[in-house]
Amino acid sequence: MATFVLVHGAWHGGWCWDRVAPLLRGAGHKVHAPTLTGLSERAHLLSPMVGLDTHVEDVTRVIEVLGLRDVVLVGHSYAGQVITAVADRRPDAVAKRVYLDAFVGEDGESAVSLLPESVAHHWSESAAGPGFGWLVPVRKLDVLGVTEQADIDWLTPRLTPHPWKTYTDPLRRSGAVERVPAAFVECVDWMRAFRSQADRARAKGWPVVDLATGHEAMVTASKELAGVLDTLVG
Repeated sequence: MATFVLVHGAWHGGWCWDRVAPLLRGAGHKVHAPTLTGLSERAHLLSPMVGLDTHVEDVTRVIEVLGLRDVVLVGHSYAGQVITAVADRRPDAVAKRVYLDAFVGEDGESAVSLLPESVAHHWSESAAGPGFGWLVPVRKLDVLGVTEQADIDWLTPRLTPHPWKTYTDPLRRSGAVERVPAAFVECVDWMRAFRSQADRARAKGWPVVDLATGHEAMVTASKELAGVLDTLVG
């Protein structure tokens, strides 16, 4: 059975995997879902200095301190940048990378540079205005494909602004990450902001799985997502 480290995207915390983690554990897997510095219950640590390297260190420390091996790193959305860098640092400890509607960055690329132009422009304006120059305000959930009121009510009070520096910092990778197999899961029932990233994954020869849900798959299609993850490591 696998050891999953589930890494959340912008505005979320490790809690966002609460509907997926029990299903993976029920299938016999071990699951860790850390919250990144400055987000959710760790929002008291938020500052303009929190960047991509901070979050890479968060996840790397989980692996090292807990002595995890044969890790399946799952990164949602922004966290694609994080798991790429973590696997590049610790390819010996990571058995597989799974990009869930996530960035597939190359060396030197920032997350904002990988967004569709219209989305990147909106985010930059939001950071410059209501984000005081260093935060990304929480986006409306319906834009992300969340339509059920119960899901909106569960997510809304838990989401917190995200540090903009993590989106503008360039990804740094040595090439060691290429030793770690990868797969991509695209959420196809929304605006598909990560379609180009799924295409990049296909070009790399990775398995690409379509999931008929919005961007917040771990909330809106938890059973289906857990099944896909279980299959990918089977």
